[in-house]
Amino acid sequence: MNRSSTKTIELIGYHKSYGSVVAVDSLSLAIDKGELFGLLGPNGAGKTTAVRGMCGLLSPDRGQATIAGKPPTDLHTRATIGLAPQDIALYGELSAEENLAFLGRLYGLRGARLRDRIGWCLGFAGLEDRRRDRVKAYSGGMRRRLNLVAALIHDPALLVLDEPTVGVDAQSRNAILESILDLRKQGRTIIYTTHYMEEAQRLCDRVAIMDRGRLLACDTVDGLIAAHGGQTMVAIERGGREEQLTTDDPVRTLSQLDWHDRPERLRIEPASLESVFLNLTGRQLRD
Repeated sequence: MNRSSTKTIELIGYHKSYGSVVAVDSLSLAIDKGELFGLLGPNGAGKTTAVRGMCGLLSPDRGQATIAGKPPTDLHTRATIGLAPQDIALYGELSAEENLAFLGRLYGLRGARLRDRIGWCLGFAGLEDRRRDRVKAYSGGMRRRLNLVAALIHDPALLVLDEPTVGVDAQSRNAILESILDLRKQGRTIIYTTHYMEEAQRLCDRVAIMDRGRLLACDTVDGLIAAHGGQTMVAIERGGREEQLTTDDPVRTLSQLDWHDRPERLRIEPASLESVFLNLTGRQLRD
């Protein structure tokens, strides 16, 4: 693939500080059209600042962001972006239908086209039966789903999702993740920020790992694990004591154990994105 011909988003030396605090430190990234691209890192890593820069909501101290070669502040370009921010961007006193109608009109939608898009969004979010209820009466998961489809009301080609599953229960989280996979099948370019490594591992074509505003690594999940994940850990518990062995070949390691003294518990932990992050930064992902 000729990456230069398929780039949707490019950050070149993007740098943003707030006083003495560096939020994004000379970040360079290229994201392909149709890619589901993850930004993974702990809270405060700079993910939200990076996506706001991509959307043209922040001006860099130096460097630049482009979308299809144009600045994200270009009005036509901005209309191709759908942003679902981490903080719920909805009006609690309005219904789901009213929120979507208001946002759709801001994008110039009217008449049958607006009605069609509202119906599609409510159906996609599973909120048809609650369309006329005030959003302040919704559960956290319902608000998150509505926050997601509010970014889709104008049918954007680029969707930016900033921590879209924060504060929701496991069932709602799974519903949101399945919806995102459906959106990828539609051919949209999706940027997904999260501090949940299992979400990035499940969803993303490529993942960029950030910490303290810096890009630490960027590759497919398998590529990151192969390069930075380290060895598999085999834990054997006998007599209430656990022994941990690291190995490149867990099958051989297990075959060499003394099975006459049967372990009470056996655990195998292969390298993961969490171990990648730990190896790159020396600290746990959720710190």
